[in-house]
Amino acid sequence: MENQDQQSTGNPKEPSLLPKSNREHLNRSPTEELKPENPEMKGSYKTNTPIEQSSAISPSKITFKEGIKDQMAGDSFINEISEKMLFSYQSADKLRTLLQFKANITCCVRKESTSDDMSEFGELKCVILPQLSPKEIEFLKIVKEGNVTTLEAFLNEHPELNINCWDCQGESALHVAVHGRSEDMLRFLLKQPRIDIGDAALHAIRDNNITMMTEYPPHATPLVVAARAGCCEAVRALLARGHVVPAPHVPHCECKDCTQCMDREDPLLVSSARLATYQALCSPTYLVHTTPDPIHAAFRLVVELEDNAAKYRHLAANYMQLKNDVSAFAVDLIGCCRTSEEVETVLKHRAGSSGRRHFVLPRVQHAVDIKQKEFVAHPNTQQVLESYWISDFCNWRRQSLFAKMWTTVARVGITPFILVMCIVAPWHRLVRSWEIPLNKLITHASAYFVFLSLVFFISNQDKTDKLRGPPKTGLEWLVILYVAGYVWSAARMCVMQGARQYFSKMWNWAECIMLALYLVSFVLWRRAAEDVRLHDRVTLERKYWDEHDPTLLSEGTFCVATILAFLRIMFICQLNYHLGPLQVSLGKMTYDIYKYIMVYTIILSAFSAGLSRFYQYYKGMVYKDSNGVRAVQVPSFTSITDTFYTLFWALFCMAPIESADVVLEGAGEQHHGFTQKVGHFCFGMFEVISVIVVLNMLIATMSNTFQRVTDNVAIEWTFARTEVYLEYMQQTTLPSPYNLVPTARGVAAALEWLSLRMRPRKGARACFNGTYCCFIERDIEADNQSEYPALMSVLVQRYFRHKARSASTGSELDGLRVEPGPQTCYMDKAKCP
Repeated sequence: MENQDQQSTGNPKEPSLLPKSNREHLNRSPTEELKPENPEMKGSYKTNTPIEQSSAISPSKITFKEGIKDQMAGDSFINEISEKMLFSYQSADKLRTLLQFKANITCCVRKESTSDDMSEFGELKCVILPQLSPKEIEFLKIVKEGNVTTLEAFLNEHPELNINCWDCQGESALHVAVHGRSEDMLRFLLKQPRIDIGDAALHAIRDNNITMMTEYPPHATPLVVAARAGCCEAVRALLARGHVVPAPHVPHCECKDCTQCMDREDPLLVSSARLATYQALCSPTYLVHTTPDPIHAAFRLVVELEDNAAKYRHLAANYMQLKNDVSAFAVDLIGCCRTSEEVETVLKHRAGSSGRRHFVLPRVQHAVDIKQKEFVAHPNTQQVLESYWISDFCNWRRQSLFAKMWTTVARVGITPFILVMCIVAPWHRLVRSWEIPLNKLITHASAYFVFLSLVFFISNQDKTDKLRGPPKTGLEWLVILYVAGYVWSAARMCVMQGARQYFSKMWNWAECIMLALYLVSFVLWRRAAEDVRLHDRVTLERKYWDEHDPTLLSEGTFCVATILAFLRIMFICQLNYHLGPLQVSLGKMTYDIYKYIMVYTIILSAFSAGLSRFYQYYKGMVYKDSNGVRAVQVPSFTSITDTFYTLFWALFCMAPIESADVVLEGAGEQHHGFTQKVGHFCFGMFEVISVIVVLNMLIATMSNTFQRVTDNVAIEWTFARTEVYLEYMQQTTLPSPYNLVPTARGVAAALEWLSLRMRPRKGARACFNGTYCCFIERDIEADNQSEYPALMSVLVQRYFRHKARSASTGSELDGLRVEPGPQTCYMDKAKCP
């Protein structure tokens, strides 16, 4: 019993369900605020406290011979046990055990059993529920009626009454008073010396009753319960008293506190508490009361929830649901905007984009970076983004296909004039018109088609009489200039976006591989020219060239690079309504192929390991039958390379049928049939596993991916199109190779950075870091800095108003964008709903 006492009071893993002492509530008003034990820990309360009469009762340790001698002794024993049980439990689980144990004792005593072991009482014939005496039933009835005077007289007449009794629903007198919203009755009950608060405070929070929730047990956090329930008044009242929901550490944190917590605490309790904390942090009610920018806070939580879902796989579904909910909150806020001015104010806010170069719509870029597709694809966001994309070039959409093609072709001849204007008059009206993102796309596309024409002409030269050395078409220097311009453009975009974000896009990887192959081709051209100059074997016929001849290698790398260059046209096809969804589906199906490559690699490695040299002895053997028909041993399973090659093409049903045949020469009657049967069996099993099973699984997965994109085309394609928009919004006005020429604006920006670096001024700073290199960080405009909080206040009010309406009418928040009513100015009426 001594050990049990220590466990019941000092176990740090099981915080007490009761306050430190019920006597502390005698001299305290029921509405008085509880002060923290530690002044430095606001909003937190001590959880490990001594409890009166904390002797733990273990059902397996109690004997009944001493207590049960007759019916009267049994009744006395029940009262004693009941008194102890109500003041010694340490957790909700122990409470259930003790209640069940009490009922078992009651049943056993009434049967007048004298057994020492509870297991000898036999199986119970009914569900164990608390049993109330007539006095306790009358007591709860008076509490429900809310008559304090009658209850006081009743308790004076029955001082032995257990005021902490529970009905069959597990509710005590405090629960009844809370649900009945009887504050006078609640105050009277809290003044009783033996009252047990339990979780009545949490029920008050759930009912959004501020005056009933000032005291709560130390094992729970009222603010968490209030935030999860969406109780605005309760959250506001608790935050006003200094309570907070502490943000959990990152999932892979290795600080001292996290290490000790994982070593000492129950992992299930830790992960469950972490999830409950995030459920409170993601509550819209808590977000709007704790941050001036709920959209940025929602985006930050999305990233944290994705990390937690990756770490805690058993709770991944819960975290992803929270992610979807908090993302929907940000979408609903942007949907509450009524005018383009309001949407633009939200999208221009730079919270979350610190350290980035100046961008016209930083919030859109941030949303794209963290894959907030619903936010980006929302009609309000797209409306403002389209206005920046087209700007004054509105007649482009009204032009026919032929007119658009002619405009793109004509831009090839205008580009040198654009270069001259950018050097001479960088702030001219025409230059500003060419800086429109749509105009940038047309200019870059025209230059890229010229580049494709050049590489096509070089790669399709007649190689019948090709001499050793680099190609000599006269266009090689133009291709080199184009590639140099694209390398500069890629490096610039990598610096602007940051290496991590830049290489998170598949198209950027494809472009880097393409440029790397072109650079390798140029190096091999140089090597081939040196080889010809030194060895003078220009006219040597191609069939006598070495397999590693620089000319052959350059042709191979140039060939692959040209293929990638032409495939890049698909990047622009994302803007088309009909081709865009197909391209998005193709990209997502490529990820499916990546996942199945690992499965195929394991299968190929397994069969290659077993069959690698299974037929090595028979390599090159030829058998001739009596009719003169020759059979040659297929070199399929004679080496690891041949085996892997055979199995790879067998995936596409292109391996010869004779791959598993054994051919013996001059062996007489010997056929080695067992070896051949084993080879046929293994080859057949490979075909069944890889082709019939795995390959069809891949096809089914790709089909589901295509269907998923098709069903959600409004979001998937719009998001992919936005990525193209942002790409050209950050591109230079001049395409490759004209971007290699320094312009007046570029030189001015470099001089401004140097000036700020040497002599900083207010509102702008010259910064340098390893992620974004050299850039100028400017303060938020004063207008946007003052307008944004006022607008966010209005948006939050609209959100909660529509949320209340949807709760009563069953409608969704999808119609917020077209909300009827007068278009009021939020700066003049920031407080109006």
